[in-house]
Amino acid sequence: MKVKAVGIRTRYWRPGTDYVAEIVGRVKGRVEDGDVLAVSEKAVSTASGLIVDEATTEPGMVARILAGPWTRRIWGGPLGRITCLKGQTLLNLRNYPLREGAAHKEVALRIAGLLQSLRHYSEGGIDASNLPYSYVSLPLPNAGAVAERIRDAVKARTGRDVTVVIVDGDTTFSWRGLHLAPRKVQTPGLVHLGGFLVFVMGRALGLRQRQTPVAVSGEPMPPDTALWLARLHHRLCGRGAGRTVWSMSARLETSLTGVTWEMLESVRHYPVTLIRFVD
Repeated sequence: MKVKAVGIRTRYWRPGTDYVAEIVGRVKGRVEDGDVLAVSEKAVSTASGLIVDEATTEPGMVARILAGPWTRRIWGGPLGRITCLKGQTLLNLRNYPLREGAAHKEVALRIAGLLQSLRHYSEGGIDASNLPYSYVSLPLPNAGAVAERIRDAVKARTGRDVTVVIVDGDTTFSWRGLHLAPRKVQTPGLVHLGGFLVFVMGRALGLRQRQTPVAVSGEPMPPDTALWLARLHHRLCGRGAGRTVWSMSARLETSLTGVTWEMLESVRHYPVTLIRFVD
């Protein structure tokens, strides 16, 4: 498979941004029939206002246990080693912030449930990176409708037929024709067995890891192709202000909750990738 791909730079999409108009404006005059547009789910969620301020959340006892002994001792210890987490990640987990972490786990419990909350990050598609203060983004409730809306707008404004793939940066694990998604998604061929279990099993067994195409609108494609495109998008879109809240705060030289909207706007963002198959 030969492709040409380029990351499309945009301004940072604050809540209320017309992301469809932003995408169409950036690809108009560049897109052709048969192209694929891969779009970051997190960027769309933020633009759509699907964010929660965890500073206003009061954690319960279960959330406090998950943020304390579970994350600090279990993930920062034996479970982290079993899943081959990097040394810096283990250190971050052993120093997981108790107050902010408990609030985050409480949001995860309410939105994604216990099995997802047992994960050490990206619980059910909840993401804190590239967001300011104590905000986290939530997964799109209907990513397929979002992909279709973008595709229809591109067709209406440019006359071009494209395929749109909405991509979550969290990992899908593959073994031959079996693709285990971190959560339930709309992409055909990806199955979900519980986020915590999928992550532990996939990492412990060394299964192939690629980012997750949560929805596809346009030409049908095999799941392996959708996963390959999601991985390509992830490589080209970069990490924005940081892959995690720790790396984000370190890069911007502030505390974990000290990042501002203005700081994020000073960083280059590439939420869209234009992909073209060539002969």
